[in-house]
Amino acid sequence: MKTGCFTKNRILLGTAMFLASFCLVSCGQKEDVADNKINVFYVTTDETSIVSKEYELKTDPNEDIDGAVNELQEMLENSPGKSLYEAPLSGDASPLSFRVVGNVLSFEFGAQYNKIGTTREVLGRAAIVRTFTQLEPIKYVYFFVGKKEPGKKDMEPLRDHSGSPIGPMKADTFIYNVGNEINTYEKKELKLYFANEAGDKLIPVYRSIVYNSNISMEKIAIEQVINGPNTDVAFPTINKDTKINSVNIKDKVCFIDFDSSFLTQPNNVTVQTALYSIVNTATEFPNVDRVVISVDGNSSFTYMDFNISGAYKQNLDIISR
Repeated sequence: MKTGCFTKNRILLGTAMFLASFCLVSCGQKEDVADNKINVFYVTTDETSIVSKEYELKTDPNEDIDGAVNELQEMLENSPGKSLYEAPLSGDASPLSFRVVGNVLSFEFGAQYNKIGTTREVLGRAAIVRTFTQLEPIKYVYFFVGKKEPGKKDMEPLRDHSGSPIGPMKADTFIYNVGNEINTYEKKELKLYFANEAGDKLIPVYRSIVYNSNISMEKIAIEQVINGPNTDVAFPTINKDTKINSVNIKDKVCFIDFDSSFLTQPNNVTVQTALYSIVNTATEFPNVDRVVISVDGNSSFTYMDFNISGAYKQNLDIISR
């Protein structure tokens, strides 16, 4: 009798353990499915923005990153709605190959890639980078362009309209998000000001971005100044660790409040160059005539032994000719 009870208990215990294991596996499967849902981005046919479509990835990128990239590449080669969207990896933007090294995904394109119009190219590139960097192993996407033919030049990094190489790109190279992410992004060309080599004059630099329309363009432009130039003919003016506390516009005056990192100046520039890189960038917008700068709420402070206070207007004399 005792043996029977013992056997019965073992059966019950085994059944309970099986059910518990089943529940754990089932929960894990549900979590994996949820984790595999990502947004695949496409270009609108009017070439004004990119939009996303939710997609459930069938390949686990942590187990087979090449397979996951292949799967997403197929998605980006075909539009989900031909009358509404353009496939980013189609036509002249069809890649010859890709490779993953570490956390960098590189695409190689033929020479025809350079025939793509600027707006379409920037939006398509944003859609591609934004899509693939959602894969956990991928942090950066690199574009190479050239011809793999005997006697032809090897692949080179993609260059921007000024001829400067475009290095590895990450999601926030194009997209700026606050709060809950929305699906529609727009393209804008910014005119930013950076220092010349001597640090005593400003050089205008044009930069195309794709951005979330929830954020003010003035804030995005100043963030771009902080990030520094993407060219070797201009130099940074502001400490790259600077954070923007707020940007507000009232009666055509742009009020910009930085954190205390702004006061540390690691760059070889004059105070006027640093100051007017901000002022001239902000006053490029038609709704801004003057700029008031503050640090942690203080609108009068010492910056590089110079007292900053009041509103500043655009300074054209400091621009290098």
